[in-house]
Amino acid sequence: MKLGFICLNGSGHLNPMTALARKLQARNHEVIFLYSSEAAGLPVFFEENSADPSIMRQAIAEVSKMQGEDALEFGVKTIIGFTESMLDSLPATAAETGVEALLIDAGHFYAELGAIQLGIPYIHVANAMHSDYSGYTPLWPYGWPYEDTEQARARNREGVARFARMVERNRAGVERYAERVGLRVDWADLSSTTSPLASITQVPRAFDFESCHWPKQFYHTGPFHDGVGRTNIDFPWERLTGEPLIYASMGTILNGNLDVFQTMVTALAKRDDLQLVLSVGDQVDPQRIVSAPRNAIIVPRAPQLELLKLASVCITHAGLNTVLESLAQGVPQVAIPVTFDQPGVAARIAYRKTGVVTSLDKLTPDHLSELLDEVLINPAYRTNAKSLQRKIIEANGLAVAADIVEEALGIKEKSNAF
Repeated sequence: MKLGFICLNGSGHLNPMTALARKLQARNHEVIFLYSSEAAGLPVFFEENSADPSIMRQAIAEVSKMQGEDALEFGVKTIIGFTESMLDSLPATAAETGVEALLIDAGHFYAELGAIQLGIPYIHVANAMHSDYSGYTPLWPYGWPYEDTEQARARNREGVARFARMVERNRAGVERYAERVGLRVDWADLSSTTSPLASITQVPRAFDFESCHWPKQFYHTGPFHDGVGRTNIDFPWERLTGEPLIYASMGTILNGNLDVFQTMVTALAKRDDLQLVLSVGDQVDPQRIVSAPRNAIIVPRAPQLELLKLASVCITHAGLNTVLESLAQGVPQVAIPVTFDQPGVAARIAYRKTGVVTSLDKLTPDHLSELLDEVLINPAYRTNAKSLQRKIIEANGLAVAADIVEEALGIKEKSNAF
């Protein structure tokens, strides 16, 4: 079967999605990424006027210094804008490529309208945190704890309504498209266009909040990791000293705040018992970070998977893929969520006690040093992270996700795995 993939053009989305595509390709399906300029060597179909990568780079540069609801609204507006530019050309793209079904990044809001218009099957894949619009668990933009009370559910429903108003402010073009092609959409229900076949999250059930209210077509799997497709990065391995390693990264998008990186370095400057590896991304010049200890390694990009195998703690923005990669190595976290789905991921870190969580407004060198001590000294965090590591291995998420795709599309008999 020929499978088309529609995915947001950021490494946190492309890395897991391309891993899933490779797994399906290995099962003799054709795969092609639509509207992506590159997909880790997999086939792509890209039109220069449909999703210009320079526009995405400009958007990332702009949002990199934002936080909170400002960044969230900017992200929603930008993504829906990409969807608008894509929908008109999707029929011709699907015809030219011959795709028979679409696997759509759940973060690509309303991209599924193109599949609905074409009448072809589609499956949602949540590369970032999945959405629960029911109110039984907190929606991902909010770092609220999970509580099984009516008061908490009322709070959660208000959070959904608040996010829905943000989406509504930014989807006028999508609504015009739907009206033009004759689609009837329940705009009041954010879940109304979710795939009726399958909605897959790479979050393991063991890391999620407890809930028995997921739709029957919703599946927890586990991380989509295959160790392939990452860019080779030169790294000064000879500078590692053997001291307990603190790996720190604020991801590839919200990484434009120099003060955050400076705080990390200052927190570690007095710690000659630890070594810091800090990956700052493309928005900050590492040379602007001052007073770094001699054993600190500060680089624009780092081989994250390999370093996490050596790390004692991961300081993270609580991006889902960094957290799942940490858990896959049994590494506890110090989480500093900024926006998007990061508060929801951080809330699950706190819920499952695989690390500690703070916020940007509380972040000081002394506070960060105290949090590192808490995670390093209290064995519960590493024990819980190691427990998640075992469950991730047992979950075999990538293979299970591929099974779900095949079964949902009717190209494999249903097993008893789910």
